[in-house]
Amino acid sequence: MRLNKFIARSGFSSRRKAEELITAGKVKVNHQVVKEPYFQVKPEQDQVYVNDQKIHLQTRHCHIVLNKPIEVVTTLKDPQQRKTVYDLLPASIKKQRPFPVGRLDYFSEGLLLLTTDGELCYRLTHPRYKVKKVYQVTVKGKQIRTKLRVMEQGMILQEGDRVLPAQINILEHKEDLTVFEITIKQGLNRQIRRMCRDLELTILKLKRIQMGNIRLLNTKPGQYRFLSSKEIKCLYTSLGLR
Repeated sequence: MRLNKFIARSGFSSRRKAEELITAGKVKVNHQVVKEPYFQVKPEQDQVYVNDQKIHLQTRHCHIVLNKPIEVVTTLKDPQQRKTVYDLLPASIKKQRPFPVGRLDYFSEGLLLLTTDGELCYRLTHPRYKVKKVYQVTVKGKQIRTKLRVMEQGMILQEGDRVLPAQINILEHKEDLTVFEITIKQGLNRQIRRMCRDLELTILKLKRIQMGNIRLLNTKPGQYRFLSSKEIKCLYTSLGLR
């Protein structure tokens, strides 16, 4: 098994973070520093240490869905002392050290997955796997329907990023105010906010309601729930992990 994958499956960190730790010289295999993320280890024989802490493969992982409220930071610690998603979790879950799958910005709300499985996190966030994400958006502005058609056709952002066509479902429309669902699979940083910015639409509310096959269901803002065994099985299967 590749070293970066071993660390991710141990639940110590995501695979990307594992690669940073390895190249920084903070990982040892059998007490020897290894700086190659693709170094092959034998889980049954080799001993792996991160920051001199021995780690092991996990056979059971923690997977939860949190309904993130606005004005909460998607991080474990915030240097500005703002409330973080970790502050919403009980000590029993914090002890398992689940990490957020991707991010929701400070003023966005809704579904946030947290997991101890770094490989799952990697596949959910890597563009290669094209994981579906659905958001409910409330905007105001002029010629909204015309601008939503631009989103459906694909567009190029001010920064030069090419945005693939999105799927739009209008839920409510009156004068200069519209509520719609948008489905994307690309996941550029702040993608929806940047799309609306370029189309001169003001976002009043941005809420993620689905990621892959996982939905918020009845989870209230600031609350969490564990994924069901059915949800976990479907999620892993869809990403080629089982």
